[in-house]
Amino acid sequence: MPIDLEAIRRLLPGRYIDWRPSLPSTMIEASRLSAAGCPHGAVVGADVQTAGVGRFGRRWHSEPESGIYMSVVLRLPFATETLPLVTLALGLAVTESIQKTTGVACDLRWPNDVLVGGKKCCGILAQWEPPAIIAGIGINVNHPSFPDDIRNLATSLRIASGRTHSREQIIVGLLPAIDTYCGILEAEGREPILRMFSKASSYVAGRRVAVDQGDSELRGVTDGLNSSGFLLLRDDHGKQHQIIAGGVREN
Repeated sequence: MPIDLEAIRRLLPGRYIDWRPSLPSTMIEASRLSAAGCPHGAVVGADVQTAGVGRFGRRWHSEPESGIYMSVVLRLPFATETLPLVTLALGLAVTESIQKTTGVACDLRWPNDVLVGGKKCCGILAQWEPPAIIAGIGINVNHPSFPDDIRNLATSLRIASGRTHSREQIIVGLLPAIDTYCGILEAEGREPILRMFSKASSYVAGRRVAVDQGDSELRGVTDGLNSSGFLLLRDDHGKQHQIIAGGVREN
């Protein structure tokens, strides 16, 4: 069933929301709207993406009328180096919205994955496009299954809980939560976001992981976050590494 846009607008009056039946990528459309001067908090969404993009340019599986595929334009007074912390804040917002509206427990895997039952349920992509940040969010809500190549890695709220969920309710909870957590980062600085993310994530400290760094792999135990929001990892020789980018998985 297509998204009930009017129901969302009634509950979020004044919010600019452009929702389409289909888009190649909501990130591309949000970038275009940002360049045209759309307001802070403007949302671009679609019931299906034909060329959805995840982190490192990977394809994002967008089951028609089953997930939340949207991008939000954030016009906030953040410097470029704040982008990793914005990603953490977005993860906290997604987790809060899912847990409050569906009752499904979530975990956060640094830097941008929301997990349910150890499998990926949501991906977040934040891009710096001055003077705005484009925040792309894809949530697997009512997907009944996944293609063979990602079946062991991905899940949906429907698969995890055994019931379908209202995409509209999740969105109505998510957009104010994004405002809240980004507002905390703006008003109180990085420490509250670092603290809350560390508390919400089982991956931040004491977790044995492997980090894919393209042509190499780093293995060790996670050792917290630094002040910039990057993951720290202590390898098997006791050396601490700062992980700026790379796919993290349990090892």
